[in-house]
Amino acid sequence: MEFPTYTSVHLVKGEDLNHHGTLYAGRTAEWFVESGFIAAASMTKPENIVCLKIHGMTFTRPIRKGELPVFTSRVVLTGETKIVSLIEVKVLGKLAVRGFITFIHVDLEGKILPHGLDFNPVTAEDIALNEEAKKLD
Repeated sequence: MEFPTYTSVHLVKGEDLNHHGTLYAGRTAEWFVESGFIAAASMTKPENIVCLKIHGMTFTRPIRKGELPVFTSRVVLTGETKIVSLIEVKVLGKLAVRGFITFIHVDLEGKILPHGLDFNPVTAEDIALNEEAKKLD
């Protein structure tokens, strides 16, 4: 099964900045998790998805006031109950933040529940991302 890529864009405003005048990591984390959640939850019912772990939300450049960071997310690995999303953030086409998030599929009482999804990577890029996600702790 091939999973789609999702895109969201945010405007960085004054209230989103840290004491250095760049996008606050906490706000970035909020948008980052939201983006990853959209990819994971779109494959099943959103109420059955919970965040387990953020893996290496790594900044490679600052994001400044007035910029429009573009968040893209897609599922790159599934297990019996887990769904791993890759999230990349670009500004003017240049990578600014990258990382993975592991989500777990649960029932309405919070107990782990198999989701029935099966991600089979086909392209060389998907295979490489799938292998990278398998190495996450």
